[in-house]
Amino acid sequence: MEEGLRERKKRETRQRIADMAMGLFMIHGFDNVTVAQVARAADVSVNTVFNYFGTKEDLFADRQNEVVDLSSKVVRERRPGESIVAAFRRDFIDALDTGDWRYGMGEGAEVFGRLVGESPALIARMREVEHLSAANLAAIVAEETGAGPDDLTPQLVADQILSTTRLLARHAIRRKMAGEQWPEIWADARTQATRAFDLLESGIGGYGRRSLVAEAAQEGGATEEQDDADRP
Repeated sequence: MEEGLRERKKRETRQRIADMAMGLFMIHGFDNVTVAQVARAADVSVNTVFNYFGTKEDLFADRQNEVVDLSSKVVRERRPGESIVAAFRRDFIDALDTGDWRYGMGEGAEVFGRLVGESPALIARMREVEHLSAANLAAIVAEETGAGPDDLTPQLVADQILSTTRLLARHAIRRKMAGEQWPEIWADARTQATRAFDLLESGIGGYGRRSLVAEAAQEGGATEEQDDADRP
């Protein structure tokens, strides 16, 4: 559906407020900036800021929904024959190779990390985001694999995968904050990620593998011979 003029203006206003807020946070630190200062910088009222963002932390975490939804997107879009771990390995390596922000390792990630580390409020908020991401991923894994409500496997798989990607990202950011350059960090992170995902593959690598037959059936091309071939 095409975006209307009113929706576009609302989106642009929200983005301008978030951008101005982040700029102020980067200069002065999160805890030293007030919502009133953000409103003045964005040329809107304080009430307008709160119309778009419920709390000051929301201004900082304006991409929270994208972060939380990332894991479900990776699982849902895994390729025929690809397990959940393999899908995350592919997506994580792609983010490294392209310098994308989605795992927290893009340009400027060290600034984000510094701001979080300096603010107890943001530390608490990032823990909340981590919890939401893990719960969301576990729910999607359970849905995709048909796991029952008492089956802890989806949560175990979600926690292992997200703990791995989070550890890799935090290690990379610490190196950047210590003065190393991103190209060198990314190259080493790729090696570290390969080793980490190899370990995951040895334990949960086959879990949630997308059926080749199911995919073919959805495309109208499944045959009984394919079904027999894929049946263990």
